[in-house]
Amino acid sequence: MIFMFGTIFQVSLLLINAIAILNEERFLARIGWISASRLAQTNPGFQQPYDQSGYAGQDVGIKARMIDLISAVRTLMRIPLIVINTLVILYEVVWG
Repeated sequence: MIFMFGTIFQVSLLLINAIAILNEERFLARIGWISASRLAQTNPGFQQPYDQSGYAGQDVGIKARMIDLISAVRTLMRIPLIVINTLVILYEVVWG
């Protein structure tokens, strides 16, 4: 049972790491998954589909929510991921 939780933790950590290292200019912009703030910087006439207080006004699709999730993971999880990855590496080195 404990091994299952450890495996789930490692898989989720790997997925979060994969999201955190996505490069917005090289990968996400090519497939059209650029954030609204980045698009507003590059295109001055761009109107954001929602305000910064939430998804008020209109129904925002899954694509916009996924872009926001990727942006949030890249912004908020940068330092915690360094610490968590270091701890997991040390754990794996010591206890295999």
